[in-house]
Amino acid sequence: MLLQIPDILLSVTAVTNLGLMWFVYRRDRDKTVNRIFALFVAFITFWAIVILLFRLVDSAAVALYLMKLSYISALFLALFFYQFSYLFPDSKGMSRAHRAIAIASVSALSLYILLPHSLTLHIVSHEWGKEVLLEPFGYLLFAAAFLYLFLSGQIRLLLKVRGSSGSTRTQLWIISTTVIAVGAFGMYYNLLLPSPWLQDFRYIWSGPVFTFAFAVMITYSIFRFRLLSPRAILAELLVYTLLLFLFVRVILTDASLELVINGALLLAVAAVGVFLVRGVTREVEQREEIETLSEEKSEFMTFASHEIRNPITAMRGYASLIVDGTAGDTSKETRDAAEKILVTGNEVLTLIGQFLSKSKMELGQISYTMQPFDLGAAIHAVAGGYAPHAEQKNLTLSVEIPPEQLMVKADEGKVKEVIGNIIDNSLKYTKTGGITVSVGNIDGVIRVSVADTGVGIPPETLPRLFQKFSRADAAKANLLGTGVGLYLAKTFIDAMGGNIWAESDGKGKGSRFIIEFPAV
Repeated sequence: MLLQIPDILLSVTAVTNLGLMWFVYRRDRDKTVNRIFALFVAFITFWAIVILLFRLVDSAAVALYLMKLSYISALFLALFFYQFSYLFPDSKGMSRAHRAIAIASVSALSLYILLPHSLTLHIVSHEWGKEVLLEPFGYLLFAAAFLYLFLSGQIRLLLKVRGSSGSTRTQLWIISTTVIAVGAFGMYYNLLLPSPWLQDFRYIWSGPVFTFAFAVMITYSIFRFRLLSPRAILAELLVYTLLLFLFVRVILTDASLELVINGALLLAVAAVGVFLVRGVTREVEQREEIETLSEEKSEFMTFASHEIRNPITAMRGYASLIVDGTAGDTSKETRDAAEKILVTGNEVLTLIGQFLSKSKMELGQISYTMQPFDLGAAIHAVAGGYAPHAEQKNLTLSVEIPPEQLMVKADEGKVKEVIGNIIDNSLKYTKTGGITVSVGNIDGVIRVSVADTGVGIPPETLPRLFQKFSRADAAKANLLGTGVGLYLAKTFIDAMGGNIWAESDGKGKGSRFIIEFPAV
């Protein structure tokens, strides 16, 4: 039998609703609002199937009970919409007692509808299709329950629009306006026209189709403002569209061979589509997990910046008061202990600074504040902080800065961080002798040199010295560090328009790190 347009629309509605129900439920099956809305869509699907079968079956007795099931489907979809109006968008649902009363009332009315001679009485056949003679009392009970559930849910959503803002207000507005439009059409064609007083059943097929449009709009409004990948949505839409197209071809095919071919193609596309959607969804979920980890990493960076750095800075400040005598006369042992606190604090702050800089770089959060400043004064301030470290190791730390200003344009904070890392490295790799930090203007170029008498750098190591996790001499064990200090130094200096490199006369002959900026 060749299907008519209403039958095709009902078939497409039922099949598409199955995909829509799966889409909503699997997005977050642990959320009550998703489960309730999936049940709402499930009963739209059931409603469409029941009305399609009502139109197709020849048995009057079967058609009569199918119509009873259609009214029961309408009651339950109204019930789940009623629950949805409580849950969306903040998941604050009905009380347990309220929910139990609502479910019990709808279930009791459904059992009453299933009784013989209640609501649906007889089937009358016409050229255009079937008509059902309805019992007025049962119909009034059904209409009252349906209107209460559907209209009160609609009013509740409208009231929520007034008390919301931003994307939530937009979501609620989309749902509310769709409910008004679809509800008006649905109640006219499926509640008023087929009533016992008008008895017009020609358009009862339109209810599931209209309600399906409503379900699509609610789904859109629920997920529109979430971080869903366009690729995942596109893949799902592509699969659903192909399946619908092939499904319509199957139900419209008369020839046996073509029916077999289209049916086989439908099954093949369904199988491939499942794997495609799963693959894309898995990729999206992994990307969301990475984004979550990035957010957690950013939170930890903030924690490290304030909750760890600040106490260490304060600790170093108190220790410096003891070392320079501001806190009063103390014993040599106390000053030595304070110097160790200063040195260890410096090392920990350097490690934290390197970790934060590396993390910000990976997250694309590095920014530069390019302003003119006196590079000589900056170097004097940085080198002074490492004097206790050099004294503790019995090393000399010399600073050679000319009296005139040496102005460069760069990010002063990052330049200080780079120079501090280089001085710290020199102190780590120098056992005897000392470190000399000098700065001067050479033909319009401000050059900084940090030279030490340490372990030196082998020639084969120099080309990869500024790579990530590279160290000058890995054999020198028990050195506190991350192996990214020089990598960050080169990244920062290059980004600020400067130049940095290392020189060494060989292993055991010390090293020189040179930084250059154009003078301003």
